Amino acid sequence: MIKPKSIGMISLGCPKATVDSEHILTRLRAEGYLISGSYQDSELVIVNTCGFIDSAVEESLEAIGEALAENGRVIVTGCLGAKGDVVRQAHPKVLAVTGPHAAAEVMEAVHRHLPKPHDPYEDLVPAQGIRLTPKHYAYLKISEGCNHRCTFCIIPSLRGPLVSRPVGDVMQEAQNLVNAGVKELLVISQDTSAYGVDMKYRTGFWGGKPLKTRMTELAGALGVLGAWVRLHYVYPYPHVDEVIPLMAEGVILPYLDVPFQHASARILGLMKRPASSEDVLARIRKWREICPDITLRSTFIVGFPGETEDEFAELLDFIEVAQLDRVGAFVYSPVEGATANDLPDHVPPEVQQERLGRLMGLQEEVSAARLTRKVGRTMRVLVDEVDGEGAIARSAADAPEIDGLVYVNSGEVLQVGDFADVRIVDSDEHDLWAEPD
Repeated sequence: MIKPKSIGMISLGCPKATVDSEHILTRLRAEGYLISGSYQDSELVIVNTCGFIDSAVEESLEAIGEALAENGRVIVTGCLGAKGDVVRQAHPKVLAVTGPHAAAEVMEAVHRHLPKPHDPYEDLVPAQGIRLTPKHYAYLKISEGCNHRCTFCIIPSLRGPLVSRPVGDVMQEAQNLVNAGVKELLVISQDTSAYGVDMKYRTGFWGGKPLKTRMTELAGALGVLGAWVRLHYVYPYPHVDEVIPLMAEGVILPYLDVPFQHASARILGLMKRPASSEDVLARIRKWREICPDITLRSTFIVGFPGETEDEFAELLDFIEVAQLDRVGAFVYSPVEGATANDLPDHVPPEVQQERLGRLMGLQEEVSAARLTRKVGRTMRVLVDEVDGEGAIARSAADAPEIDGLVYVNSGEVLQVGDFADVRIVDSDEHDLWAEPD
């Protein structure tokens, strides 16, 4: 019997990086490597890094340093690996460094530094691949890279231009996941609504029938597989309006993650982002007319270079009028290589933090009021955890890790991965409390 080689994995960054890690893990298991959860039991450690903002770079470099100290044999991949010699300057003893979306290069490094004899009886992997998420939900990455050149972002230089996956491949992966028990598919990419642009929306095939490589058609096809389908990172193109009826009809979840980033037309121009707050507010009203239960999530940058107090006030006004359900915000941070760094009139850090506090304080009031309206309603939730005190679940309005939770009293009888109907009995600024219906 051949003794399997054992490899550890540290995965940092966004869900897109998580999917990259899952692809690497799948290939490792397909070749018979064991996956270890400890440094001590690993013969080599792979660190998938993030390099988007300074704090992410610092976290990644610390993780690499820890892996070197505890194990000594480290392969680095991910976005930080695409930023020149940053990794090797900080940690010259790493075995290899690759950029993001580089499973083939990572496997070459693994074969070079930890070769493993092939064992056909052990080299088995399930059809859905190896996942880092719980068994009941999974990220479904439909494309790589981005064609936009937002001035605050370096993702295109790290991950390249938009490359959409063939629609048949996406559907096959989704079907495999659902067959394996996945109850929720979280559709992700750098720019989900641009899916298929690089292919000129080429018609592919799924189940012997033609299917266009385009977000609306993909969403409709995913919606018949029997799992929740949640759309993330949706750039606000006009054709996004087409998926709202699918939400109203229950084909996909009534949930839209649209990063608006700001409300001031001048700041949006400096960011090289589209639209104006008036256009966005009109579209939000239209979306809610078509699908009253839609949950809207967005992210915003506070303290962008040149942002005046009046322009920040525009953003606060937008937050109050738009009444978004979920909001994430962060202060502008100079990222090496971002063209926004060259803009004049950078906002002092103390002013950035003060504005961030004001924005999130206002959003807490908006969120609390919107969640209060759900008290007394019955809704379907997906159970994430169960313990002696009850269950922790999520509703259609709650994406894992970034949104709120539904705490189910007396939910011990539920099982992780179950759908359950619950009655909402209380709420706060972020979460709901419920009882089994």
